[in-house]
Amino acid sequence: MLSFTIKRLLSGVILLVVVATGTFFLAHLAIPDPTLGLLGSAATPESQAALAQKIGTDRPLLAQYGDWVAAMLQGDFGESWKNFQPVAAQIGSKLPVTLSIVTAAVLLSAVLGGVLGTAAGLRPGSWIDRVVQAASVILFALPGFWIALVLVMLFAVQLQWFPAVGYTPPTQSLGGWLQSIALPAIALALGAIVMVAEQLRGGVVLADRQDYVRTLRSRGLPRWRIIVHLLRNASPAALTVLALMFVSLLSGAVVVEQIFALPGIGAVTLGASQNGDIPMLLGVTVITVVFVVIVNFLLDLLLGWINPKARVQ
Repeated sequence: MLSFTIKRLLSGVILLVVVATGTFFLAHLAIPDPTLGLLGSAATPESQAALAQKIGTDRPLLAQYGDWVAAMLQGDFGESWKNFQPVAAQIGSKLPVTLSIVTAAVLLSAVLGGVLGTAAGLRPGSWIDRVVQAASVILFALPGFWIALVLVMLFAVQLQWFPAVGYTPPTQSLGGWLQSIALPAIALALGAIVMVAEQLRGGVVLADRQDYVRTLRSRGLPRWRIIVHLLRNASPAALTVLALMFVSLLSGAVVVEQIFALPGIGAVTLGASQNGDIPMLLGVTVITVVFVVIVNFLLDLLLGWINPKARVQ
């Protein structure tokens, strides 16, 4: 298990290095002269040259990359080229908002997707099985922003159960915080719920046909113990999908945050891409990849615990 853990950690570090390096050069390739976006209509040759010297883009690209790597190894994300404030501090103030709705969406997807998938898999062909399969087709096809707008119109504008826009920190009001993240989390989670349910349903149906299940039934084991054995063998595919959906939910949060006017990293990312603020884009990318690596690492450990064969593979 130790060698399995070390291999997964090394692969996560390699992924982080590759993605961060690729993002650095692609960002500079896509934004060859960031001074235009940063200065806007006030850009003149003189002001562009002065800003380029200040932010260091007048230096060779490899030299800029070397400085950036050296700073990153010390935990320094640099300063934003737009407001010259530390990137880490700005991301740190916005990240809890995004993580709140993404974490809530993942929990909803795991719980509701697990319950629906298990129920559908234990009774294939039943009404709940047909509902899950129909919902997986419909909800997966609908765009997330459209679902978010429908939720706003119905539950915020018409019924007024939840606020339409804004974010309440949990330190200010726990109830207000739950209300402010409820609709965004549901908008993100609906597609993930049916994906997890569909994967788990297929795994349960396949596992239920195995010989060991018939053996367990013939021994008179309680139904709940048989279901536990079924889920242990059927869950890897659903867990993998859930981990992949975490990455998708982080990306979808950018759009959902705009609809609900949430002060998360979505607004920061959009602003940085429009202004050519490369240090901010790199900071958001690195933080996102770190979370993806952590989630995949925990997934690998969980799958290795559920299925010892995965450690060897």
